[in-house]
Amino acid sequence: MDFMQLLDMILHVDKMLGTLIDQYGTLIYFVLFAIIFCETAFVVFPFLPGDSLLFIAGAMCARGLMDPVLLIVLLIIASIAGNSLNYWIGSLIGHKVLEHDYRWIDKNALNKTHAFYEKHGGKTVVLARFIPLVRTFAPFVAGVSEMTFKTFQIYNVVGALLWVLSVVLSGYFFGNIPLLRDHLNTIILLGVAAAVVPVVLGAAWRLLKGMTGKTR
Repeated sequence: MDFMQLLDMILHVDKMLGTLIDQYGTLIYFVLFAIIFCETAFVVFPFLPGDSLLFIAGAMCARGLMDPVLLIVLLIIASIAGNSLNYWIGSLIGHKVLEHDYRWIDKNALNKTHAFYEKHGGKTVVLARFIPLVRTFAPFVAGVSEMTFKTFQIYNVVGALLWVLSVVLSGYFFGNIPLLRDHLNTIILLGVAAAVVPVVLGAAWRLLKGMTGKTR
């Protein structure tokens, strides 16, 4: 297998998972662990499959091709460890990255994540798990923003548990339904919006009440 074939396999592992399981057997657990770890640990890998990979892996478990308990445990560990490393990288070099333009980092996605973090605080670490691109940059921004490691880890662990369990189990129970499989990202974004919008509206209402009270 040459480099281009390897790269194509990694980028489309969610679509090729059934074939890869047949070819590599139990080694597929290591492959999935490495992909989820890299997607959450390094800001240069936001393009790696995340939600779709977890969802399809859950569907493979439903077919008896993978062990769901082993898969979930490994992916939770990978996502927690990846975010932790990303946090430390952000705390060490994050300010330099924010101040300079680097070709290998999507500065637009980084700025959007930073703005999202400033608005929602620690909840960003949890909510970002369900948002492509933002998921990769959120722990980095938390490190840049000097959130304490203890506080970060609380949100990190909660986010990893919610993300892996909800997406893998959704794949397990619904992954073999074509409509859901083909529109996974849209469904996840709608779910995140349903969770975030009430929070934003509530904050806006409290702010409006506070401003009204001051003007009286």
